[in-house]
Amino acid sequence: MPVSVEPTSVDPSRDGSAPADAPRAQPLRPHAEDAFAAELAALAAQDDRPRPARWRLSPWAVATYLLGGTLPDGTVVTPKYIGPRRIVEVAVTTLATDRALLLLGVPGTAKTWVSEHLAAAVSGDSTLLVQGTAGTPEEAIRYGWNYARLLAHGPSRDALVPSPVMRAMAEGMTARVEELTRIPADVQDTLITVLSEKTLPIPELGQEVQAVRGFNLIATANDRDRGVNDLSSALRRRFNTVVLPLPETPEAEVDIVSRRVDQIGRSLDLPAVPDGIDEIRRVVTVFRELRDGVTTDGRTKLKSPSGTLSTAEAISVVTGGLALAAHFGDGVLRAGDVAAGILGAVVRDPAADRVVWREYLETVVRERDGWKDFYRACREVSG
Repeated sequence: MPVSVEPTSVDPSRDGSAPADAPRAQPLRPHAEDAFAAELAALAAQDDRPRPARWRLSPWAVATYLLGGTLPDGTVVTPKYIGPRRIVEVAVTTLATDRALLLLGVPGTAKTWVSEHLAAAVSGDSTLLVQGTAGTPEEAIRYGWNYARLLAHGPSRDALVPSPVMRAMAEGMTARVEELTRIPADVQDTLITVLSEKTLPIPELGQEVQAVRGFNLIATANDRDRGVNDLSSALRRRFNTVVLPLPETPEAEVDIVSRRVDQIGRSLDLPAVPDGIDEIRRVVTVFRELRDGVTTDGRTKLKSPSGTLSTAEAISVVTGGLALAAHFGDGVLRAGDVAAGILGAVVRDPAADRVVWREYLETVVRERDGWKDFYRACREVSG
């Protein structure tokens, strides 16, 4: 007769991969509510302002969590978003109403980052997430079925598998939909009833799920990438749209890149960011000049490559450079460590973008004081 084998978990202390007293493995990227649990707890303890139903913090405390500040007891809250305060205030206020929030912007403007931290601060849970893709089905937004139970017992609540949106409605939480415009238009419109009537019908059971107080939804979208599905006017009306801009100044962008790279680097045991602040400034300068189509001094017009050259891509280039410096250098970020990453970010179209990059190297980088090492490193990786 067949033998049933019960699945067992692997004990790392017994397979030779880790000693018995090894510390518990830490996630590579903790959720916002876990990574910043101490700050959220400090804010909650000192937050004496009115809170909307089922909110963990008041709107003022949520904005402070995102923008940073010092609490009365001296606790320092690190900024999660560096940008206009009014943008954050409008976003937080929207969530306190019955309107859903749409964070709109070009790629790399921290839409997902802001969405996650808003959900963490408001509901204490940023994981009620629908990731939008071209293949996202309607069930991801509404509900699905446990087909074994469905076949055995027919349609029932026990056989129903709730989506993150359904769970958020039932529990008065904040749901997130990432890359809304990547979802097919007919699936997008599944949200219309949810956002307008605050109910999700279950026709198979003759029932519905009504949203309880505290429920809201944050969606993110951009209209720069290929494969975008425009929102219908009916769905767009259900959102209050907040546009997240690119950083206004080079100093602000350097600050953003430095902070994020430092956070990522600590989880990867990479060198400290201050050791490479000069290279971070150069990466940001290159990205901003090529993105804007003009040099910082405004004297030379430039061709822009096909890519977005966003702040997120600058963070990726610097993080990769720090890894090179740590594992194949002396731990100090130098021009040679970021050159290859910049080339990969700029040259997306091998034909057109390579011409843009070479012109920039020869007309701008080559002539710039103090950039000779950067020019040589870029020429070496560019062939």
